[in-house]
Amino acid sequence: MLTRVADRFSKLVERYLPDAFVIAVLMTLFVFIAGFFMKPSEPVELFKSFGDGFWVYLAFTMQMVLLLMTGMALASVPSVQRILEKLSSKAKTANQAYVLTFLVSSAAYYINWGLAVVVGAIIAREVGKRNQNAHFPLLVAAAYAPTALYTAGLSSSIGLTVATKGHFLEEVAGVIPTSETIFHPGTIAILIALVITMPIFIVLMAPKKDIISYVPPEAPKQEAEQKEVLKTPAGKLERTPFLGIITGLIGLIYVIFEFVNGRDLDLNIINIAFLSLGLILHKSLVQYANAFKEAGSAISPIILQFPFYAGIIAVLGSSGLAESIINGMASIASKDTFDIFTYWAAGLVNILAPSGGGQWALQGPLQVPAGLQLGVDPAITAMAVGWGDAWTNLIQPFWALPILSLVGLHIRHIMGYCALLAIWVGIVTTILMFFVY
Repeated sequence: MLTRVADRFSKLVERYLPDAFVIAVLMTLFVFIAGFFMKPSEPVELFKSFGDGFWVYLAFTMQMVLLLMTGMALASVPSVQRILEKLSSKAKTANQAYVLTFLVSSAAYYINWGLAVVVGAIIAREVGKRNQNAHFPLLVAAAYAPTALYTAGLSSSIGLTVATKGHFLEEVAGVIPTSETIFHPGTIAILIALVITMPIFIVLMAPKKDIISYVPPEAPKQEAEQKEVLKTPAGKLERTPFLGIITGLIGLIYVIFEFVNGRDLDLNIINIAFLSLGLILHKSLVQYANAFKEAGSAISPIILQFPFYAGIIAVLGSSGLAESIINGMASIASKDTFDIFTYWAAGLVNILAPSGGGQWALQGPLQVPAGLQLGVDPAITAMAVGWGDAWTNLIQPFWALPILSLVGLHIRHIMGYCALLAIWVGIVTTILMFFVY
């Protein structure tokens, strides 16, 4: 039955879902219209807040871009790719292909969601090559589906933000160690439950007919190779692994030094760690630069759209629309249900503003004080927002763009499956949050 539902829903989405950039622009217009009805006497303020907000998150945008690009560059290391190719050979049937793709991508998302973009794309492609009976759009959906888990991982935007000294809510919530957020027993319990049940749900959605197999892209025409490798001093300098190794070791020593002195995980430390590992594992600075260049091409849609969503976040704040959504749900919550209503509110806000850090900047100042009044630990509030943000990533196409560009599919090819998965994730997480936090 689920197979038929998934098939019909997927075809419906393929027909009516527009490009992700079109969605971003439509959401911008929607927020403007909704904001006007919230504050009809101050329309100019909406335009001003959008223009100002367009650039507010430039620093955070750069952190996110580096997180993606350093992760993607690390995943493109030949030794890492060989490991993924070997792993892909373990799947002998279509169902094994879906499960393996999901589990490998989940492990990558736990480590770093920038790394997971390329890991997911590579494992989906390699598994697809070896399993022509596997439906490739569902394989890619399985590779992207663990985005719903990232908030419990080592690159959790909100978990790392509140663990960073000097974060904007420190005076209200304090610096919250990761032991109380991403390593909290409740967070781990939800993570395990989703890792077990989501691949089962994916297998149940698998189509039995009209299978779309993976088709390798045409190999690009090779330019005439140089007759000999550059032997000039500049050429040797570009290709020596020594410089990358030394520079990478400097970065890793810094990371170790920071941890020894009590620093917790945060966005900056993870970026330095992955940059350093990439420099060490690539054979030369030129090779690393080329990997970085390819990563930049894959995430260009995110760079284009992020300012629009930053503007949306600003309009949500200045119009009072976000406050109405958040306060409306918080007003009917008790101490025991506050995290669940926070989760739902975060999921709704994330559809309009798909940025964990940006959403926390919008929702945190409203949600944390409301939770404190009910006696709710700010760490639980932070994770509830994080889970909500990750949940509706499944139906917000923004973060799927890099992996789609790498596998050559459009968002409409996978969104039907992701939407059904979002329903399941929402049910499981809502139930568990009531008991584990």
